[in-house]
Amino acid sequence: MSAELDAAGITDGELRSSYLECRRLNAEHGKTYFLATRLLPLAKRPYVHALYGFARYADEIVDDLSSTLTPEEKRQWLTTWSAGILNDIEAGRSSDAIGMALIDTIKRWQIPHHYFKAFLHSMAMDLTISEYQSYEALSEYVYGSAAVIGLEMVHILGVTEPHLFEETLLGAKKLGIAFQLANFIRDVGEDLERGRIYLPLDELQQFNIDKERLKTQRVNSDLKAALAFQINRVRELQREAEITIKNLSPESHGCIRAASELYCGIVDEVEKIDYQVFTKRAKTSTYRRLKVALPAWWQMRQASKSRS
Repeated sequence: MSAELDAAGITDGELRSSYLECRRLNAEHGKTYFLATRLLPLAKRPYVHALYGFARYADEIVDDLSSTLTPEEKRQWLTTWSAGILNDIEAGRSSDAIGMALIDTIKRWQIPHHYFKAFLHSMAMDLTISEYQSYEALSEYVYGSAAVIGLEMVHILGVTEPHLFEETLLGAKKLGIAFQLANFIRDVGEDLERGRIYLPLDELQQFNIDKERLKTQRVNSDLKAALAFQINRVRELQREAEITIKNLSPESHGCIRAASELYCGIVDEVEKIDYQVFTKRAKTSTYRRLKVALPAWWQMRQASKSRS
């Protein structure tokens, strides 16, 4: 990590410690995301670690740390932490272990503050909303929980031409949504155990599945068809986003294509286990990870050399 921080020109001791903590969270909890980050040039990696560290802490890590709290205590905990981070973002400085790296990243790359407000809004939704009637209703949550991550990344990765920026943002938004929807499909069983249903209820109803039927965790032809419907949406979003990847700086292409294949590839693994999402966890094999990562790494190296 020292090489990454040195390449990025991050020299302050406390700030380096904050970036190191973000990297630790990425390495420990974001296996696929961490792999994709390592397919970027050294100087870009710390900033991506910072985005992941913030998102992971506010999402899964908060759940782990507050597992002994009541729902109201969790809401208060998240509300207080979120308000502190948002105040720090506006002030442009922070003493928070995660916030220091995050705010440095925001300032360096001029990332709009409203992305982070939207993310924390979605995290708060998780404490009060357990199901979504329609895809439109779910979209509010998914925008903040996933789409904004893609939007933030564009600011760090950069585009080849300024006039391509807005088009690239749209593609990044779609890819972020595809990643999140793929996770929802894989994690149907785990989410049920947490009392949550992220598959739109009206779309499930098209396949004669209501909440009570879903909770029986029986995988029959109706449920397979319902999951296949969701998988088609993931693949369509991925196809639409693929068009804009070429707009990113050349040394970023391999990273984003690898992330796209591995994250969206989750749905391939769901199909391979015959949709048995309640008893098995769909995982991308080590072989597939290497098959995707090695060419992406080589592409990054060649693009970096051509720019130097």
